[in-house]
Amino acid sequence: MIMKITATQKQIRQTPRKMRLVANQVKNLSLEQAMRQLAVINRRASLNILKVIKQAIASAMNNHRLSFESLTLASIQVTPGPVLKRWRAVSRGRAHSIMKRTSHVRVELEAKENQLQEPAKVKTKTKEPTKVKTETKKIIKTKKKVVTKTKKNK
Repeated sequence: MIMKITATQKQIRQTPRKMRLVANQVKNLSLEQAMRQLAVINRRASLNILKVIKQAIASAMNNHRLSFESLTLASIQVTPGPVLKRWRAVSRGRAHSIMKRTSHVRVELEAKENQLQEPAKVKTKTKEPTKVKTETKKIIKTKKKVVTKTKKNK
């Protein structure tokens, strides 16, 4: 069974057209690639979309106990929000209208339900086994070369 996780950010003060330009660039990428791509896109909309994707990932991992590897980006939708109507005074006592547009972003992630995260296991103290002579390798890194030394435990 496929589980869908959604995250929505409403009334972002940027036009939907500018937001869609960024959303369409990462729509068909994997989740990790989409996050990398959004980090390097030089547009204000990329920050808002990245925040919504991170919000969806956090919801999936914390609320639904899903692992990051099992998540895939199903869809990104950018829809228009309410428009703030303002005006600007121009010559001859007239006014021109200004439309301050907002947008809503919705991100959907998909995950298979059988790939759940295992809860953290509590470590308990156990008795140490008797020491056995074994060889361990110790790697010492210098500026130009790597030297390995072998040591015998007693």
